Amino acid sequence: MKILVTGAKGFVGKNLCSQLKNIKDAKAKWYNLPEPIDAVYEYDIDSSLDDLDAWCRDCDFVFNLAGVNRPQDPKEFMEGNFGFATVLLDTLKKYNNNCPVMISSSIQATLAGRFGTSEYGKSKKAGEELMFKYGEETGAKVLVYRFPNLFGKWCRPNYNSAIATFCNNIANDLPIQVNDRSVEMELLYIDDLVDEMIGALRGESHRCEFDGVETVPAENGRYCYVPVTHKTTLGEIVDIINECAQAASNVGGINMMELPQGSLRYKLMTTYLSYLPKEKAIYDLKMNVDPRGSFTELVHSLNCGQVSINISKPGITKGQHWHHSKWETFIVVAGRGLIQLRNEADPNAPILNYEVSGEKIQAVQMLPGYTHNIINLSDSEDLVTVMFCNEIFNPNRPDTYFDPVE
Repeated sequence: MKILVTGAKGFVGKNLCSQLKNIKDAKAKWYNLPEPIDAVYEYDIDSSLDDLDAWCRDCDFVFNLAGVNRPQDPKEFMEGNFGFATVLLDTLKKYNNNCPVMISSSIQATLAGRFGTSEYGKSKKAGEELMFKYGEETGAKVLVYRFPNLFGKWCRPNYNSAIATFCNNIANDLPIQVNDRSVEMELLYIDDLVDEMIGALRGESHRCEFDGVETVPAENGRYCYVPVTHKTTLGEIVDIINECAQAASNVGGINMMELPQGSLRYKLMTTYLSYLPKEKAIYDLKMNVDPRGSFTELVHSLNCGQVSINISKPGITKGQHWHHSKWETFIVVAGRGLIQLRNEADPNAPILNYEVSGEKIQAVQMLPGYTHNIINLSDSEDLVTVMFCNEIFNPNRPDTYFDPVE
């Protein structure tokens, strides 16, 4: 299968082409396409018409992502969005290539509500009608997607995406402007869009109609849509991005915010991190150092505990305490050590001994109600242990009680 992507250097094009090439190189096998991808033809403004001619003759599927978003003259909307689509379809006709064609349109093409006078929307609407007419004339399968507000990595800031601008500016300590926090927005994350487009290659596009700007799923609908979007307000978007910035900068502690996979918060954090400048991609952690070694918190969250790195010098014993409700997991990743536990409630309880090393990484649970320690058995090497605790240390009520294991 040979795939032509127009607008390949744009935001959507870059993300789509990168994943299509991952599939082609057998790095993303989970998509289970009915046939392998043999070539990805990337057409953009610096490509020649000869390229377009050759690729339209040869391709088995077209993703038409080319378009104009912010021209200096509004007339360029029609030339860029309708005009290029005409050239593309005429070239396919020239070679009687009736392969499926997907076109990226916009919710503005509904010309409903605040989009009623949108020149951009009018040009996109014209491109849609051209596509439908082409399908009727040739019998080719046409897929017309009306996108809401797109966001994700590699999106150009200060262009046509408020989220890209907010993420870029906040990451680079530049001001942002929010005129109305109550403005409602429907957001589509780039990876969700790419998954849908690759699904279209399998014949699994989602169909719909439109009631104004609202998507109405319909099995035989005229249009296509991505079923996973997020409806929110401009103010909430800004608040989440600011929270992402604080979590990523280690301000006030190593605070890991809750990021359920698939949530808007997860996707905004991923997007925000993609705009971090070099100097913000590294930050110091507070190392608590003494003659025994060091203890450093890596991350902590308010609801899911904390992860730390403990380094013990040769021959050193650490711990020798127990907890009522707090529990920990010790994972030795370098060196050789002995972990010991003893039940505080039973004076005759045997000591549980676990000899561990970085050569065979294992997790040992520090059981509630058991005093425990960790001993570096080496005479020359540090013992490095990753430690997970189910709650953040509370100095006002530490739930930590000294008592040697032996």
